Amino acid sequence: MRKLILPLLLCSLMSVPAWAQGPMKPGLWEMKVKSDALKNMPKIPPEQVAQMRKMGIEVPQIQDGAMVTKVCVTKAMAENEQLPGLEKNEAGCQTKNVQRSGSGYSADIVCSSDAMKGEGKVKATFSGNESFTSTYDFKGTVHGQPANQHSEQSGKWLAADCGSVKPAGAAAKK
Repeated sequence: MRKLILPLLLCSLMSVPAWAQGPMKPGLWEMKVKSDALKNMPKIPPEQVAQMRKMGIEVPQIQDGAMVTKVCVTKAMAENEQLPGLEKNEAGCQTKNVQRSGSGYSADIVCSSDAMKGEGKVKATFSGNESFTSTYDFKGTVHGQPANQHSEQSGKWLAADCGSVKPAGAAAKK
């Protein structure tokens, strides 16, 4: 089950281009994802979560049915309109047919890797450079299993200083 959920959640997070209404404000962001996939995700016991964190694995919190993560967006990432998590596209998905309108946008997501095949549609609305909301719908297969997902994302800027949160992508480069 976890093998199916992780790629879908990754696609949900990657479906929010920062450039929809200019660059995201650099600093610490809180990202929330509510997803059909989360409803089916088995609950990880607290002791296992603690053990994973000791090993350096970032385990997002689940609050009110949403996965909540903190993300650090550097000034360079914001200026280059680089979305956290898209430095390397491990899901094999591409963004196509981007349509911008005012403070919103829509785009198609096409996935064609061995692990994930299918198509999705994302729609988002930015409120300046400090918050956004979006929806993402995907239909296809993940690891050969049928997958239909609906997710809702939101992000809000918290502070200019990221504190102990490393810039997005830094953990993967260790």
